[in-house]
Amino acid sequence: MSTHPSPGPRPSYAAVLRVPHARRTFAAALLGRLSYGVVPLALMLAVTRACGSYAVAGTVIALFSATSVFLSPARAALIDRYGPRRALVPMAAAHTALLVLLAVLLWRPGAVPPLVLGAVTAAAGTCTPPLGPTMRAVWGRLAPDRALLQRAYSLDGVAEELLFVSGPLLVGGVVGFAPPAVGVLAGAGLMAVGTAGFVSSPAVRAVPAGERTPDRPPVGRRVLRGLGRPVAAAAGAGLALGVVELLVVAFAQAHGRDGGAAWVLAALSAGSAVGGLLNGAVAWRAAAGTRLPLQAAGLGLVLCAAGLATGVGTLALAVAAGGLFVSPLLTTAYLIADEAAAPEARVRAGAWVNTAVNAGGTAGAAVAGVLVGWLPPGPCFAVTGGVMLLTALAVARGTGGARGAERAVPQE
Repeated sequence: MSTHPSPGPRPSYAAVLRVPHARRTFAAALLGRLSYGVVPLALMLAVTRACGSYAVAGTVIALFSATSVFLSPARAALIDRYGPRRALVPMAAAHTALLVLLAVLLWRPGAVPPLVLGAVTAAAGTCTPPLGPTMRAVWGRLAPDRALLQRAYSLDGVAEELLFVSGPLLVGGVVGFAPPAVGVLAGAGLMAVGTAGFVSSPAVRAVPAGERTPDRPPVGRRVLRGLGRPVAAAAGAGLALGVVELLVVAFAQAHGRDGGAAWVLAALSAGSAVGGLLNGAVAWRAAAGTRLPLQAAGLGLVLCAAGLATGVGTLALAVAAGGLFVSPLLTTAYLIADEAAAPEARVRAGAWVNTAVNAGGTAGAAVAGVLVGWLPPGPCFAVTGGVMLLTALAVARGTGGARGAERAVPQE
């Protein structure tokens, strides 16, 4: 596969969805992935209501997030080895059953000890099906043309952004008339139905289990060898986003506009969605490995400029401009990871990039708490932008060897 667009007319987003089995497969994956946006908030509200303790709720959510995020590459390895159908079905069954158990345990306040809740929650996170990385691997089979694949990844990224916005809204609607545990049940249902539809798709049924041939080095070693740049860029972006979320709240409070934080974060999501759509629409002449450090640098520069914002309105504009680089950066990272990975390791490659984003976001939230205690929000934005610029420099320094690898990839 080539990193350059194929000659001929530029494929549209409609062309992506006209690929045989694409709409059915993508819709089912999105339905299951909506659970990712529903469960954390519903679980936090349900635990807070049942235990009456924010400390317990925070610990439970941390266990769920940690096991879900950091074990994602291990679960992806199972999918690469055994195929999506054989691996995803037991994962989804266990994850769904544990979420239902959590909903039952949390239905009545004070009924279950926190240690039991923590153990069941950690187990549920451990079984979380990696539908996102698996869907991106399936896109690689559905859209082998590089230009079409870039647009498919852009569409996937924008849709995922919207899922994480609509999920909490769905929870808000549920808790308006029912206990928060119903939201946990809703998340379990979404995962069960979405995964069932996904694995029944002909496109997923056609994905073979991974095979290792004697003349190839171990898949894990080759996957890790080719993922340094996209994982570094994704981790840097996740770190920046994790810091920015808390900085926005601190900035809004400092300016007496607590409610303005929600609008600024909404501007970030909107900018990311627009950037993702534009990125997929452009016929890039530069290779993905060349674009990645430029996108990281663009995000860093905008975050530095955000430190000069004088009010919530100007901060919203700056953050929206930064969002224009977020989705393109992540899409490009996924493209490079997909190209670097062996065919039998695509799910794992995508999972490493996904894990890097989430781990960076977790670290960023912790770092932001320290930064805000030392510096005003403006300089904190500048520091975050500076770290992103250093990430761009590190990614750029690794492009030399990557170009050679790109030239070695056979043209389709």
